[in-house]
Order: sequence, then C-alpha cells, then structure tokens
Amino acid sequence: MQTTSKPKIYNISKLNSEIKQLLEGNFGSVWVDAEISNFVAASSGHWYFTLKDARSQIKCAMFKGKNRRVSFKPQNGQQVMVRANLSVYEPRGDYQLLADMMDVAGDGLLQQQFEQLKAQLSAAGMFSTEHKQDLPQHIKRIGIITSPTGAAIQDILSVLKRRNPLVDVVIYPCQVQGQYAAQELTNAVEVANQRNEVDLLVITRGGGSLEDMWCFNDEKLAHSIFESKLPTISAVGHEIDVTISDFVADYRAPTPSAAAEVAVSSTQEQASRLVHLSQQLLGLVKGELHSKTSRLQGLYTRLVAQDPKYKVVQQAQYLDELTARLHQAAMRLITTKQTNFSALSSRLQQQSPVHTIAAQTQRHQQLHIRLTQAMNQLRANKEARLHSLLREMNSVSPLATLERGFSITFDERGEVIKSAEDVKVGSTITSQLANSKITSVVSSTG
Repeated sequence: MQTTSKPKIYNISKLNSEIKQLLEGNFGSVWVDAEISNFVAASSGHWYFTLKDARSQIKCAMFKGKNRRVSFKPQNGQQVMVRANLSVYEPRGDYQLLADMMDVAGDGLLQQQFEQLKAQLSAAGMFSTEHKQDLPQHIKRIGIITSPTGAAIQDILSVLKRRNPLVDVVIYPCQVQGQYAAQELTNAVEVANQRNEVDLLVITRGGGSLEDMWCFNDEKLAHSIFESKLPTISAVGHEIDVTISDFVADYRAPTPSAAAEVAVSSTQEQASRLVHLSQQLLGLVKGELHSKTSRLQGLYTRLVAQDPKYKVVQQAQYLDELTARLHQAAMRLITTKQTNFSALSSRLQQQSPVHTIAAQTQRHQQLHIRLTQAMNQLRANKEARLHSLLREMNSVSPLATLERGFSITFDERGEVIKSAEDVKVGSTITSQLANSKITSVVSSTG
C-alpha cells in the first residue's frame, strides 16, 4: 500500500520570505542596462522607479543612503546603468531591484570597465612607482606616438621649437580614436622600442569624450607601455582627463604642451647647466693639478735625496710634460679669471665708495675741529670755575685769618683754647701764627 507524503503548506508571509531569501542568495549583485519610467523622489529621500526595455519591466528602489552618491538627477525615459540586488517586497509579494549605484548608460558602462581594468592593473603592480623609469636629463631625439594631423602634434612641435630647436623629433603615426586605434598605438610603442632610435616616448592626443579616448584604456597598450625599455610620458586629453596609459606610463603630463615642457629642457637651462658643469670641471682640474704638483714635488725631493741620476732624467721629462699641461691649464684658468676680474672691476668701479669716503673724511675733520673747540671751551670754563672756588675757599680759610695777624692757641692736648678758664697757671700752650709757632708757659690767668 503506497503512502503519499504530506504536502508542505505555506502561509503567504512565509512563502514570500523564502522566495526573497532564494532570490537574494542566488543572484546577488547584478548590472542592468535599462530605461527609467515612473520615477518618484519620495519625501523620505528614497527613489522609486521602474526599469524597462522593449518587452519587460521591473520595479526598483534606491534608498537615500545610496542615491546621494548619484551625480545626476534621473529623468523618465533616460537610459541608465544600475547595479542592484534582486529582492522581494514581502507585503505585496512584488519582486524588485534594490539599487546601490547608478550612472548614465554609455559613458557609465565605459567608466565601470575603466575602474575594473584600473583595479586589475593596480593589483598587478603596474602603477607602482618602483617600476617607473626616470626621464632622461639630456634629450637629443624624442619620439611622439600620435596622429600626424591632430592638434596635439602641432602643440608639441611648437613648444619644442621654442624651448630647444636642436632636439630631433621622430613621429610614429597612428590613429588615436576608433576601432583600430588601440592596436596601432600598441604597435607604435613596440616599433619604437625595437628601433631604439629615440631617448624618450610621448604618447599623446588632444581632448575628447571618454569614448573618443577609450583606446588609451586598452589593456594590451598598458602592457606595452609597462614593458617599454624607453621612458614614456602619457599626455592624453586635458588636465581633467585620466586614462590607463596615464597610470602605467613613467610620467603623466596634463596636456600635450605640458609633456613637451617636461621632456625637453630649454637652451637657457642647458646653458646654465653647462656653465655650472664647467665650473665644477675647472675646480676638479685645479684640485687634480694641485695634487699632481704636490706629488711631483715629493717625488722630486726623494730623487734628489737618493740621487738616482738615471731616474732623474726620466722624471725631468715627465716634469716637463706635466709643466706643459699645467701651463696650458693655468693659461686657460688665467684667461677665465681675467674675464671674471674685468667684469668684477667694471662692477666695482660702478659701485666705487671713493665719493662716500671723501665725504666721510670731510665730515670727520669737521667733527674733529668742533670737538677740539668744545674741549677747549669746556676746559676754560672749568678753570674759571676752579679759580672762583679757590677764591671763595681762601676767603673763609683760617690761614687767611692768620696772615692778617691773628693766631690760634692750643693747649697741651692740641685742643683750641677759647677762654682763659681753659688753661691753668704753669701749663704750656702753643700759638699758631701764619708761618710759625710760639710755645709759652702760662704765668697767670684773668
């Protein structure tokens, strides 16, 4: 006897929940290229709309935490690229898309591909600075990979002519837009490396849309630039334009003209550097000559002390050779120094301090005369004041009183006697006159 299994019975909520889990677990994130319709921006900040194509449609929601990153305002009828997760709105049993990224279709898809390739090549280390080659300092020949009829080549040639017309230019012509452009650019990089006839490669074109410049985002081109033995500069579009070739090249210039400015130093810069190197070379030559001269003098002293006559002849010949070389170097140095001296003398004459010295000398003499006069006047005033004070002091001096016939009498202790009661009969007193002293014995008082 057969038995039938009991059927599993769902309620609607449970069924919708399991369908939601099934959809979300199996599909995950998907990209959808579709047209927007029924777009509604709710007061909550969420967006609700329908994505459709010619035969089907699906509801979609984009919450405000996600739609804040969208750089444009969606419009009905607009073709967009949307990244979303498939889900179910359980209360109504509607399956829908929950969007987390939106961009305009076309450029948006290209931008997505650009970001994916950029992340892939970056992870492979192709953008790392440790793989970048230094640009050569002295360019004799520069290679330019671009369209021979575009504006970029004209801009570069104009800058090169202005900065350094002596630099040779090799143009590797190729398309810089269209179906075959990426392959031609790749071939041009490889051909330039095979010929090895230039010091530096510039890969360039003028501005345009992302689609116009898409050939510079080609993976094969990126690998050819990365593997190039020749240093490379990428100068694609305007300053705001960025391509994969910019990241993988040794140097990224914002414009074609800027690439020419970076690649080639001007004749004035080269002249300044040549002068600097000449000065360095002269210093090295002078140091070497001084070292050789000192060594030669030491060797000569040793030869004289040991008196090896057969070696003296050889060293004398060598000395003559070095002397001649030294003389030539010295003459060159003297010529240079004379030139510098003439220039410095001319500058010195223009800035001569002779007139300033003469004016300061005259002022010094005037100040000296004024100082002498002031000192004499001050001395005369001080002498007059001194004489006046001496006269005043002399007028109150007791010596002047003595000269008028007065005297001062002292007792035996040397104290001035002011009254007869201050002495006793028989005591000795001394009288001070103007020019002498008189000693007396007191016989009586009263």
